[in-house]
Amino acid sequence: MPRSSPPTDLPPDPAATPAPRRPARGPLPAVAVRGARGVLDGLAAAAAGVGRTAMTPVTVPARGLLSAAAATARSRAAQGDLDDRDGLLIRDAMPVAWMVASLWFRAEVRGLHHVPRDGPALLVGNHSGGTVTPDSFVFALGFASHFGPERPLHVMVHNLVSAYPGLGFLRRLGTLPPDPAIAREALDSGSCVLVYPGGEREAHRPSTESARIRLGDRTDYVRLAVQAGVPIVPVVAIGGQETALFLGRGERLARALGTDRSLGIRALPLSLSLPWGVNVGDLLGHVPLPAKIVVQVLPPIDVTGRFGEDPDEQEVHEHVAGTMQEMLTELGRRRRIPVVGWEAR
Repeated sequence: MPRSSPPTDLPPDPAATPAPRRPARGPLPAVAVRGARGVLDGLAAAAAGVGRTAMTPVTVPARGLLSAAAATARSRAAQGDLDDRDGLLIRDAMPVAWMVASLWFRAEVRGLHHVPRDGPALLVGNHSGGTVTPDSFVFALGFASHFGPERPLHVMVHNLVSAYPGLGFLRRLGTLPPDPAIAREALDSGSCVLVYPGGEREAHRPSTESARIRLGDRTDYVRLAVQAGVPIVPVVAIGGQETALFLGRGERLARALGTDRSLGIRALPLSLSLPWGVNVGDLLGHVPLPAKIVVQVLPPIDVTGRFGEDPDEQEVHEHVAGTMQEMLTELGRRRRIPVVGWEAR
């Protein structure tokens, strides 16, 4: 079925959160990127040589620890509850949050009028910024400002985020573990739900791929939208991959250590970030550089109206990814200077 192109110059959004317009985008030095990827490949190759290298005694016990951590994560994450969200806490936190978003990220959230004013919707976003994911923070803040903190928005997050010590407060801000049953419950209750099909592999893509959509092969969100009878609303963000210098996903290292199976972590990336310098895995996060974050919401997609009552999930998935890519390409074209984020009009 033919795919219609989304507008690349959307009309001004009265609810946008403006910040000084500035531009950014430019390739990283090829020599630096090749060298850093070589380091990552070397680490991954060494880890993959379990049983053949001196890493064997380190890797085997590490896998045992990871298995124990996985069990703990699954146990804690299973405690997700819609009632954990605290609208009053969100309202109280908004002034400080907007100060951070405005001064540090010079954030803009555009196109919120495309989200249905009432009722549930499944928001599908591209994931950026490593484990910090500042674009999620910016969008959730813009959503609460536009619709009011009393309108529930739930963000599906990795099990480790749900279970990590000290991050339990995130559940009070509306996060939920990645359980389709819980997502369906949220939609049935009238909430909006934000999902990131690309997961950690997209969030840790190299900074040179900042303007690339990497939703991967997860299509279950399409089934969720059809079963719940809700539209899919694409949410496209740029700037997150400029909050650190991401050099590679580290997928081979994740497979060698077994984190892909035990923890559901399919990427242990290599990056240069504050305060660590060389950062392997980004499991403890990082202090993000003050990159300008722009989030653009696109018109909703009526899945059954466009693709029929029993749509092909892969076809819908490719349509969503293609629609998002067209907008992200346009946002990337406008940026002139990385981090600063000046835009050309």
